[in-house]
Amino acid sequence: MLPIAYASGREIAALPKMLNRHGLVTGATGTGKTVTLQVIAERLSREGIPVFAADVKGDLSGIAAAGQISEKFQKRLEQLGLKEHAFGASPCVFWDVFGQKGHPIRTTISEMGPLLLSRLLNLNETQSGVLQIIFSYADDEGLLLLDLKDLRAMLAHVGEIRKELTTEYGNVSPASIGAIQRALLALEEQGGDQFFGEPAFDLQDLLQTDANGHGHINILHSEQLVQSPKVYATFLLWMLSELFEQLPEAGDIEKPKLVFFFDEAHLLFEDAPDALLEKIEQVVRLIRSKGVGVFFVTQHPMDVPEKVLTQLSNRVQHALRAFTPAEQKKLKAASETFRENPGLDLEKAIPELAIGEAIVSFLDDKGVPTPAERVFVAPPFSRIGPLEPQERLAIMQASVVAGVYEQVVDRESAYEILKGKAEKAAASPPAEEARKTKAPTRQPDDMMTSVMKSAARAAASQAGRSLIRGILGGLLGGKRR
Repeated sequence: MLPIAYASGREIAALPKMLNRHGLVTGATGTGKTVTLQVIAERLSREGIPVFAADVKGDLSGIAAAGQISEKFQKRLEQLGLKEHAFGASPCVFWDVFGQKGHPIRTTISEMGPLLLSRLLNLNETQSGVLQIIFSYADDEGLLLLDLKDLRAMLAHVGEIRKELTTEYGNVSPASIGAIQRALLALEEQGGDQFFGEPAFDLQDLLQTDANGHGHINILHSEQLVQSPKVYATFLLWMLSELFEQLPEAGDIEKPKLVFFFDEAHLLFEDAPDALLEKIEQVVRLIRSKGVGVFFVTQHPMDVPEKVLTQLSNRVQHALRAFTPAEQKKLKAASETFRENPGLDLEKAIPELAIGEAIVSFLDDKGVPTPAERVFVAPPFSRIGPLEPQERLAIMQASVVAGVYEQVVDRESAYEILKGKAEKAAASPPAEEARKTKAPTRQPDDMMTSVMKSAARAAASQAGRSLIRGILGGLLGGKRR
């Protein structure tokens, strides 16, 4: 792999086959994390490895344009002893949940699943249980949950027949229904309704290479998205879970199928319940078997829970400042996450790092972390800073997915079916209507049928048609819509 950094005239590179062992890029604001991400991403691309990265500040888009020499850049080349530098652009695909600075990216309510949706809506345990009941009932009745209007229709419908569902599904309180409805309204006000619908995003579109064999760098425009931290974090976690679900087992491969950069990673873990943290740890541990590497990008290693941190084998540490006792304690903890180098006092070196300097440790060919080294991050081949709007537009128009996701599709789903039933009931003769209102929407099963259905659902779950749905609490039976 092309060098990521230089130390005492030596090139420092990460081995591609070790990049599905995951990684961590940390450092205080303004110390060079974004450029480091850019350098690693473009090196991966030239190795034929596709990349996904969230652009939370808007300045990562320059990776799609060739860099240019400047006085400051020339000084860095001379400092590193580089006589020449091959500037060049990387093949990029831009994505945007809101469809403004990238191709729209959507999923369906069903594919998001109740656990992640509960996190997105900030529901408590009781409300999450009611949402699980709604998903189970919709699944049993064959009602597709594609967008927010489908979920609203289901909430209203389940609220009307909640007493009839108690025996098979459990208690549904009006208070919980109301709380979920209010949370949906708040999500819509944040623009979350644009995220749900069809055509649903095909994650295979992340795994493309160009005519030169270079991996596409998929950049999610996130300046607006990150203003709603839980929406941002849940969205990226959903993408990881879908990658695990859809990709086959990869075994021991020479290079990853995809490297996923999770910027502002602390947002994923803040205020997350223990159950969700446990599931995140499982996803990170298991997804490497699918050939996916994950790099978390955040300010401090302690932003990441210990069980996840122990799985991040490739490390890049930029400068940390330590002026208070609490900061000094964090600095000491950060220095202890590296393999010791007798010739380097990490606790002293980390605060002294200049912009563009870092402490690094990558896995060697035996999977053992190398001793920590103080390095200069390699200069990027691409532009440092954002693209101009017209440059971004030209790349989007020439993209391999141009026009694929721009047009919203609204097929018949729960909203239309329930609306049709309500209209039909309203048009029925009074006697017939009275008879129907007395009967449950779904006839109760006899004991044997109920037992068989429960067994079938359990068997489907155990068969693992969609293992990650078991991990992340998706639909019973793992059905995809």
